[in-house]
Amino acid sequence: MPHITNEQIAPDLRSAGRTARTMIKGMSVKTFRRSNWLMAKFMKGHFPSDLNVQTREVARPDGSWLRLLVVLPKDPKPLATGVLWLHGGGYAIGLPEMDFAYVRRIQQVANAVVVLPDYRLATEAPYPAALDDAYLSLTWLRDNAINLGVNPRQLFVAGESAGGGLTAALLLYNRDHGNVDVAFQMPLYPMLDDRPTETNVDNDAPVWDSTSNENAWNLYLGELAGTKDVPIYAAPGRASNLEGLPPAYTFIGTIEPFYAETLTYVRRLRAAGIRADLDRYRGGFHALDLFGAKKPLGKETTARWQRSFRDAATHNYSQIRR
Repeated sequence: MPHITNEQIAPDLRSAGRTARTMIKGMSVKTFRRSNWLMAKFMKGHFPSDLNVQTREVARPDGSWLRLLVVLPKDPKPLATGVLWLHGGGYAIGLPEMDFAYVRRIQQVANAVVVLPDYRLATEAPYPAALDDAYLSLTWLRDNAINLGVNPRQLFVAGESAGGGLTAALLLYNRDHGNVDVAFQMPLYPMLDDRPTETNVDNDAPVWDSTSNENAWNLYLGELAGTKDVPIYAAPGRASNLEGLPPAYTFIGTIEPFYAETLTYVRRLRAAGIRADLDRYRGGFHALDLFGAKKPLGKETTARWQRSFRDAATHNYSQIRR
């Protein structure tokens, strides 16, 4: 994709886009590490008073501990939807604490328990560490569903950006190697494919550009980067057969790097006979719902994904396998 001009950005987002371009540009491994240091110092362990957040720890096979944030409804009701939410950050940066806004919006429209794992980042461990942590979190949610007040037939997986990509990767892994029944997926503007596409090459749109994308993939894939050996569980955009996955909803902006790979993912889901709903926003850059949260387009984006989530929470149930 050629240079993205400010005029190509949706009018609602132009001011935010200009600001983002000066502050977030061409992130490197050094930038990733610096961002993680700042988040650990100023964000980790700080919970908003309007959410009922609890911390749990789950043992990994190697004896280390995975931190989970469990957000229970303020007014619990039986048979809640259980949501595994995977945060974004290019697999290289981030904490579950940064996605409380998404949790708040989920709980505005549904009786939901949301579990957010502090999965290992590529700055400390490359693939498959994040996937292993995601699957451990999913099995923990299933095994603790009753104690959490969650309906075992209504487990959802969702996330944004790299968390959206990890959602798709986790569901492929679970289909092929796991045994958790998942009723719905919501990978928002997902990071799916390490290979060049028509929109992730030479893309300098705000927030997440081609340089940041390439550096993040190289860090996450490690020795696999640039080879033909990258598995679909690392880069789910490489999966041609999406049969057996749950119904999906996503949205994407038309000028961001992940536009083409998101369209391909939705098309392949539909080809497999799976319902996959997609909203496209002309002139939208990465995380347009967050950077344009107070603008009409950002509000519309949020309202539409909330509506899809509410509909799924009302109608989507899995058939428990025995």
